[in-house]
Amino acid sequence: MEFRILGPLEVSADGERVDVSPREQIVLASLLLEAGRIVPVTRLTHAIYGDEAPPTGRVQAQICISALRRLLAAHGRTAAIVTRSQGYVLQIDAESLDLHEHDKLVARARGHREARRPAEAVRHYRAALALWRGDALEGVPSPQVLSAVSHLDERRMTVREECIELELQLGRHRDLIPELTALVAAYPLHDRLRGQLMLALYRSDRQAEALEVFRSGRRTMIDDLGLEPNEWLRELQHSILTADAALRMPPPVTTDWSGAERVPAGPPDASAPPAGASPPKMLPTDIGDFTGRAEQVRLIEQRFADDPDRVAVPVVVVVGKPGVGKTTLAVHVAHRLAGAYTDGQLFADLRGRVAGRVEPAGVLERFLHALGVSFAAMPQGLDERAELYRGFLSQRRTLIVLDNVEDEGQVLPLLPGLAGSAVLVTSQARLSGIPGATHVALEVFDPDQSLELLARIDGQDRVDAEPAAAVALTELCGRLPLALRIAGARLAARPQWGIGYLVDRLQDEVRRLDELRHGGMEIRASLSLCYEAVDPAARRLFRLLSALDFPTFSGWMAAALLDMPPHEAQDLLDVLADAQLVETTGTALGVHGRYRFHDLIGVFARERLAQEESPAERDAAISRVLGALSFLSAEAHRRVYGDAHLQAGSTPGRWPLPRRLVEQLLDPPLVWFEWEHASIVAGVRQAAQVGLVDLCWDMALSAVTLFESRAYLDDWRETHDIALDAARVAGNRPALAAMLYSVGVLSMVEQRFPDAREELVESAAMFRSISDERGEGLAVRTLAFVDRITGNLADAERRYEQARESALRLGDPAALAHVLYGQVQVQVDGGHMEKAMATLGEALELSRRAGSRRLESQVLHQIGLIHLEEGRAAAAIACFDRVLDAVRDLGDPIGEAYALHGLGMATLGTATPGPQAIERDPPAGRPVGRSA
Repeated sequence: MEFRILGPLEVSADGERVDVSPREQIVLASLLLEAGRIVPVTRLTHAIYGDEAPPTGRVQAQICISALRRLLAAHGRTAAIVTRSQGYVLQIDAESLDLHEHDKLVARARGHREARRPAEAVRHYRAALALWRGDALEGVPSPQVLSAVSHLDERRMTVREECIELELQLGRHRDLIPELTALVAAYPLHDRLRGQLMLALYRSDRQAEALEVFRSGRRTMIDDLGLEPNEWLRELQHSILTADAALRMPPPVTTDWSGAERVPAGPPDASAPPAGASPPKMLPTDIGDFTGRAEQVRLIEQRFADDPDRVAVPVVVVVGKPGVGKTTLAVHVAHRLAGAYTDGQLFADLRGRVAGRVEPAGVLERFLHALGVSFAAMPQGLDERAELYRGFLSQRRTLIVLDNVEDEGQVLPLLPGLAGSAVLVTSQARLSGIPGATHVALEVFDPDQSLELLARIDGQDRVDAEPAAAVALTELCGRLPLALRIAGARLAARPQWGIGYLVDRLQDEVRRLDELRHGGMEIRASLSLCYEAVDPAARRLFRLLSALDFPTFSGWMAAALLDMPPHEAQDLLDVLADAQLVETTGTALGVHGRYRFHDLIGVFARERLAQEESPAERDAAISRVLGALSFLSAEAHRRVYGDAHLQAGSTPGRWPLPRRLVEQLLDPPLVWFEWEHASIVAGVRQAAQVGLVDLCWDMALSAVTLFESRAYLDDWRETHDIALDAARVAGNRPALAAMLYSVGVLSMVEQRFPDAREELVESAAMFRSISDERGEGLAVRTLAFVDRITGNLADAERRYEQARESALRLGDPAALAHVLYGQVQVQVDGGHMEKAMATLGEALELSRRAGSRRLESQVLHQIGLIHLEEGRAAAAIACFDRVLDAVRDLGDPIGEAYALHGLGMATLGTATPGPQAIERDPPAGRPVGRSA
């Protein structure tokens, strides 16, 4: 089959046209524009319905996909449209799409042009242009699709210009006049076409007509835009008026012995700047209220300071997120340095993340013209322009400012060849591929700088009158310079407003970005450019990340959100980081980084989430992440405690992650728990909010491993109160029993023993009512611990025996080991050391069999204490050494402190004290762990 989009959409098979319905044309066109890449279903529904998609929009898009599959299958294309989790991919042979053929021909044409074979280049250019049958996808009934292909029409125009430029070199000016006349009539504001027509007429001895083309174009521009023609077009008009010899027809093309065409150079002075030309001064205006950035200014000026030993051009790249003030800083520093660069200052906005970014060849044309090269003498190829540019700057001191750069490819051709000049670049990307560049990172303002900028815009008196409101305003702006400038400008424009009034307006997150716009400044527009510049999969990740109520996020969360392999999700996260849509927090766990949103970028992401993701897709993504967090928490608990866990089975909703990733994350488990501490607390809260009760209590209970080992008692209480309330509302009795048990343990740790007893008794009764013997046994043995602590040894012995019988019936070695460890404590309290040692030996074997490293270390610690008490210092040291190894493997610093304390005591009992072993005291509070 063949597909044509360079004009009205056409589908044909074996030379016969295939009819496609209007709605299916929209879907097919959307797929063809992204052939080989995923097209989200949301984009298809938006293409069909615009902003008013009905509830059935997704289904209707799927119906169109099914119809297209049938149509393709009928012509032998059974696997052309492939389903992916995020949408659909159209897989076709490159040769079957006219756009691919067009791009191939253009690439060949440009290759011939660079090799100085203009005739061959023109032949390929003309073949590419012949594929166009009208405007791209003309007639497809979708404004969204037609908007998406506007860049194709721009590419067509670029190809025309390049082709005509070469044909003018080849002396075909007379043949080009009809075509150029029609093009200028169709595109009256297109200066380049108008200039080419003027040159063709002049070379055809029609000077008066050439000048009339300029005059009519000037009238049109003034009438329609209120603007004069650009400088190089005016320069061309002047050259025609003065019959400049440089405009004459170039010598004919010849062919050298290698077969390459040669266009002999013009007069030696054709590209020389006119005598007495003034140095270019292209810098935008500096701002009078420039604030802060003293350290960054110092770093840039230090890099550009004179150095007699320097041989390379100094390059500084200013990096930062949208709105952080990169351009403001660059322009300010450039003005400060302008006096040192006496041969001029060049400035270009390369519009890196905007559709229609500026290519280096175009920048070189502007720079060379500013340096004095006439339009008629301008070299055509990128390499030729770069060579001439470097030649001009080789003996000059010029400052070049390149703003809004996307990648190294935009910068490298614009670097001077020799030291003397300097280059200052701004970019959202780090541009690590620029050799020898110094990188200056910009962050948001600190609180004092934020208030200073506000005072400079609105007056210190106004800020002093409402100090609390001024601070609140800077925080609502995320201390982002652009947002602060917008807020300040709005206040300056409305002197009747108090700062507090604007603060009230900004409190509503739904309207915050609407409020942060003034004149030509707008936060949303700035962020939209970055958002639209990344690929669809990265945009979807950006949206879904905002659905999480976590303060930070990492690669495994991205993998769960998108339901894709971790390395692919990490790549997308890095794309967002490179685009400054997320920021790194400066911490890392193994190979896994951590990221977060700036406050205003998070607001923007949540806007896009609401606009572009269905509630069902959003909720499914949230469930996967919370399920993965629950899975990891339970696995981390298991690695610390073995299977002695209320959720020994599989809790509904857990989302398993790949084994290799789990091994990387949980080595060691308590370090991972600490790493995800804030995420777990937020995850428990969010799970309750979205009604995922099983995941809510599952995470809360697993995290006790962290809360207990790090003494995070407030988080323990908060998560369990949330989970307890969620379980009660849902009537989930297993969850309620488990939470009552864990709350009872917390009360016990807090030494509120009456509360602990009440909660544990209620928990045991509820476990009994749902026939959960494991849970009941856990509650009973913890009650025994409370009995022992409060001096009720008889009750403690009775309950421990009850728990032991239950563990034996269940065949649960971990539970039995915990019971035996509890019985040891009763035996020690009663002075039965020999019996306690025998019981500890049994508990040690069972804890190893159960895989509970934490319990094993507790048992060994107790054995060491008994050895120490009975004067066996060497045996005690051996035990404490093993405890130290175990708790370090687990990542348990409190356990490590107690092991070192034991080693210190044991070492002091020998003839050779070990000061290193006793330099750390154990923290005040609980022993190494709890048997409960």
